[in-house]
Amino acid sequence: MYRILYLLAFLSIYYNTCAQILPKEGSKLNYRLVGFSVPAKSKDVKYNIEIATGNYNKEDSFQKNISVTISSDKNNTIAELPAFGRQYTWRAVFMSGKSTGKSELHHFSTTSIPDLDTGSMRIRVTKNDGKYNGAYFFVDGTRGMYDMNGQPVWYMPSLKGIKDESLGEIRDLKLSPQGTITFLLKDDAYEINYNGAILWKTPKKGKVSGDSVEYYHHEFTRRPNGNYMVLGKEYIPWEIPKPLDSAFFHRSGLEKNPYVYWDSIKKGYYIRMELGTILEYDKKGTLLWSWRSSGYFKQPDPKLGVRKMMTLFDTHENSFYFDEKTKTIFLGFRNLSRILKIKYPEGKVLNDYRNIYKDGINGMGNVLFCYQHAARLSQEGDLYLFNNNLCMIGVPPRIIKMEMPATGDEWLKKVWEIDCPVPQMNMAEPMQFVAGGNVIELPDRAIFASLYGDQYSNIFIVTPDQHIVWSATPEKWNKATGKWEGIDMYRASIFTDQKLLERLVWGK
Repeated sequence: MYRILYLLAFLSIYYNTCAQILPKEGSKLNYRLVGFSVPAKSKDVKYNIEIATGNYNKEDSFQKNISVTISSDKNNTIAELPAFGRQYTWRAVFMSGKSTGKSELHHFSTTSIPDLDTGSMRIRVTKNDGKYNGAYFFVDGTRGMYDMNGQPVWYMPSLKGIKDESLGEIRDLKLSPQGTITFLLKDDAYEINYNGAILWKTPKKGKVSGDSVEYYHHEFTRRPNGNYMVLGKEYIPWEIPKPLDSAFFHRSGLEKNPYVYWDSIKKGYYIRMELGTILEYDKKGTLLWSWRSSGYFKQPDPKLGVRKMMTLFDTHENSFYFDEKTKTIFLGFRNLSRILKIKYPEGKVLNDYRNIYKDGINGMGNVLFCYQHAARLSQEGDLYLFNNNLCMIGVPPRIIKMEMPATGDEWLKKVWEIDCPVPQMNMAEPMQFVAGGNVIELPDRAIFASLYGDQYSNIFIVTPDQHIVWSATPEKWNKATGKWEGIDMYRASIFTDQKLLERLVWGK
């Protein structure tokens, strides 16, 4: 009798606290990995969440169509629904000893977009040993999140103030330590929640660049302390080194470059040079810290073997990694094949990792990487990166780990390397990789990597002993050719932490 009275009291509280019921009645969700929550009362009450595909208001029709049942000791749980673009009915069943009670029926639906149609776009998993089946990954070229079987579980919905057609240009889509989603779109960086509400956006100011905007690009990261870091650009006058001749102007394209001009006072040719910046903001959008690469590159070459910039007019800063433990930043420049190690917050360049040019020799002396991307620090303290290998035409891109030298004048020492598997579909000859790519070291020291571009679109996980244990190819169907083609993606990212998944779903 006591248990029955207790359960009735519990249900009474349940019905009067509908604000704690999730999903909310009539919700339209852009995901099928859904958090279900009902009010909690006592530790000895257990919960069953019953879910039926369809919209039902009568007990018998609902009962016949239950497709998912989740049992839990907690009043909230996460369940994966069968499909997008469906209506769902659900209820909670409460159990206390031999007594049971049921909530009323609740209703919601999942929405859809054309890109979720696997007949037009898909993530084709080509290998999966099952080890990482609890993980999820993002592909910015599809604006989606997937399970390790390649099935979409979330997609970016329409965002306030942004045209839907521009969402295909999203870059660097990933999960933050706070369980939010961050990405770049055109010249702005955004943070959104699971439902697609914009939580934060980079300020429209040019305090560092000196222009009206900061030209945000390539990489946007939220730090564990809540601050935001993003790459920017600045443009400065850069003297073209003498002597100059017509052959050089023609060969380098300077004669047609609208940003080249003659300075009659300084008696020299100048170009509008693109250089990189790093900016850090707080939650209010206040600029807390910044760093300019121009301050370093404008100095006379301080070390033997530094690549001269006489024929380069865009250093192309393309990635950064903030090591929270040592408070250092690893900043990559693709066109220079260089990575700077910067002390934070002092801004001092501690080291300059690069291919070294020997005195009197035009060629490279130490070709370990060329036009690299996504330089990171491994758990062992090694520098690892995605090597696009532009200097070696016909050679696939590589993931490489290097032991960092004590000083910038010493050569980097390779300690680990693997060729990236390249899809044979629509293979161009010879192979040539120029940009993009991503590498993320997992907790077990395996590496999750993604290749850039529609011709070479591929994602894989490789173990420290160089075994590929999972791989997938993002593809889209070309109606004109009647063939599957790679998706033009910039980066893929992964997370394996279930606590991060809970933060994402529950918004905490």
